[in-house]
Amino acid sequence: MTAAAAARQILTRLHEVMASRMHAQGKLDGVVDIIGESLDSEVCSIYLLRESMLELFATRGLNKSAVHVTRMAIGEGLTGTIAENVETLNLAEAKAHPDFLYRPETGEDKFHSFAGVPIVYRQRAVGVLSVQHVEPRRYEDIEIEALQTTAMVLSELIANAELVDEEEARSLAEGLTGTQNLNGLTLVKGLASGLAVYHQPRVQIEQVMADDIEAERDRVYRAFDKMRDQIDNLSNQAEFRVGGEHEEVLETYKMFAYDEGWSRRINEAIDSGLTAEAAIERVQQHTRMRMREIDDPLLADRMHDLEDLSNRLLRIVAGQLGTAASQGLRRDTILIARNLGPAELLEYDRRRLKGVILEEGSLTAHVVIVARAMGVPVLGRAAGLRGIIRDGDEILLDADRATATVRPNVQIAEAFDARFAKSRERQAAYAELRDVEPFTLCGTRIQVMMNAGLRDDMSSLAQSGADGVGLFRTEFQFLVSATLPQRERQTRLYRDVLDAAGEKPVVFRTVDIGGDKAVPYLASVEAENEENPAMGWRALRLALERGGLLKAQARSLLEAAGGRTLYVMFPMVSEPWEFDAAKAVFEDQLAFMRSKKKLIPETIHYGAMLEVPALAEVLDILAPNLSFLSVGTNDLTQFLFAADRANPKLAQRYDWLSPSILRFLRRVSQSLDGMDVDLGVCGEMGGRRLEALALLAIGFRRLSITPAAVGPIKELVSQIDLSELTPVMNEWLGDPSVNIRQELSKWAADRSIETD
Repeated sequence: MTAAAAARQILTRLHEVMASRMHAQGKLDGVVDIIGESLDSEVCSIYLLRESMLELFATRGLNKSAVHVTRMAIGEGLTGTIAENVETLNLAEAKAHPDFLYRPETGEDKFHSFAGVPIVYRQRAVGVLSVQHVEPRRYEDIEIEALQTTAMVLSELIANAELVDEEEARSLAEGLTGTQNLNGLTLVKGLASGLAVYHQPRVQIEQVMADDIEAERDRVYRAFDKMRDQIDNLSNQAEFRVGGEHEEVLETYKMFAYDEGWSRRINEAIDSGLTAEAAIERVQQHTRMRMREIDDPLLADRMHDLEDLSNRLLRIVAGQLGTAASQGLRRDTILIARNLGPAELLEYDRRRLKGVILEEGSLTAHVVIVARAMGVPVLGRAAGLRGIIRDGDEILLDADRATATVRPNVQIAEAFDARFAKSRERQAAYAELRDVEPFTLCGTRIQVMMNAGLRDDMSSLAQSGADGVGLFRTEFQFLVSATLPQRERQTRLYRDVLDAAGEKPVVFRTVDIGGDKAVPYLASVEAENEENPAMGWRALRLALERGGLLKAQARSLLEAAGGRTLYVMFPMVSEPWEFDAAKAVFEDQLAFMRSKKKLIPETIHYGAMLEVPALAEVLDILAPNLSFLSVGTNDLTQFLFAADRANPKLAQRYDWLSPSILRFLRRVSQSLDGMDVDLGVCGEMGGRRLEALALLAIGFRRLSITPAAVGPIKELVSQIDLSELTPVMNEWLGDPSVNIRQELSKWAADRSIETD
């Protein structure tokens, strides 16, 4: 029997139970028997939400005496966790899960495996359907899909039998009052205020089981055609035909819209007896479960794109096409969504769209690349938005601090407005420094440069008044592409960047992918199994092994810089031979271009990033071949401290003003004294005012930072006297008992120098 036939058989039996004249309890008892038998599972149970507690309503396999007796709070035990997170669990050993809770009255102690899915009604989890088995095993995909389908059917039964207290649900929704704070992850920095608008109302599936399978299939085919036309029309808009990373993102997004595998899975769900809406939802549920199991952030982001398209397809097939974008924004808006695809974000009126808050999202998401280009602040990883925010609530978004305030009181709103106004005043003051060269009080010229990675970032060069681009991250183009970017496309990007920079220098860092920035088209078994990806097969190590990759990039950079000065920087150099090998690739391509009488750069400056501490021990060997050295403070610090910078438990150990870091950096600076090597920092450390003071005090004269930090750092430079600060810093570094952060803050405050 095929999977579709097996599913159809389950649905047919469920339909018979649902159509019978039995009372609701009898129907629930029949459902658990059908699922238990069909999945050959000793236990099948249904929990429903009553009086804000999950109550065991029906079971096959657990003690019958526990029915209407066993109750759990939302978030309590495995069942409560499923309801709280509205997610599927599939466990070979239930007791190994941290949220496992044993209820002795059920007699479940002999069962090992556990799988459960939420029963969703009007966007809320109102119950849980679960199965258990004596033998430890994960349930197969087809079994999980059967549970998800049954949960859809149960939502109909629950609605018709009034098993859900709608008055309670309504009061819970209306009870969203008072000021609440949200915490999340900063995806795009910025401040914004506006009224909450949900990106899309969830399509309520009224009918799960199909009356005519072929009619449902025809509805899906027509919906697919309409959705693809929408995506094609969007990609043909004028603003997307001029190049840029957002165009490449949209192409990847478009690729999913035409994915035959996705449409095939929906068709298979229809074959099992589901309506078009229910089939799309079931495939979408399976996608969400997959997303939670994917560690690779890039692949997870692409699954988010597929989720976005599923929502679009569901709205089309249900005839509910109205989204906040199509209806038009009539006020300053903070957009609320579980997640967003890049195409959907671009549909909004940019005059009204002030900010975005996502329940999910990540720094590498395609929508973040587009939002950054639009200048829209984004807060991600803000959980439980539906339970906190109502449509129309006032929201103050502070993406700089990774927070948002919902329904602020008068005092909070006034404080935010004052900060917003002060921010605008400061931006105006920084704008006045745009054309001012940053000199210290003692007359030392400091180079203040900016970091970039997108073609659209280059507009910030003139706006900020930066001396140039001290770090252009070339890997962004690789991360948003479905395949390895062709040499011609790379050349076009690099040439556009150089054109935008004019006479100002641009330091191109060769591609830094692999490790935690994996791309599927360069995947390897070794890389997938890495326990410490940040210290593994990545950056220059990967590029030297994949010689064609670095060769193509070298050729692209050399061609783009024809007749100009080219600055090339190699990432994650550990030993001099790696730098020499990378430089040789460029020199070979240069010789080839000369032989073909092609236009070549007038001058090439080669540099390296110091991220691996070992490189500091061989700088005397490497320095004669270097034009410049840039310290990558983010990676360097986590390597020195053996502290993963993404681990919140280690945040306090990741201190840039610890004596160990500053002594190390001072030693690097001193080792290059008298050598013709330009030393700088590129990383977050240089963009923080207090940390920048320390860097300048120990000998660094070039800082490459985010564009937003250029103005504040230029102002800082004009307020300090290095002849006074450097001796004091040397004294502090000589006394291990000194709290340098505290002492430096006091030093700055005594001189009316503002720090972060």
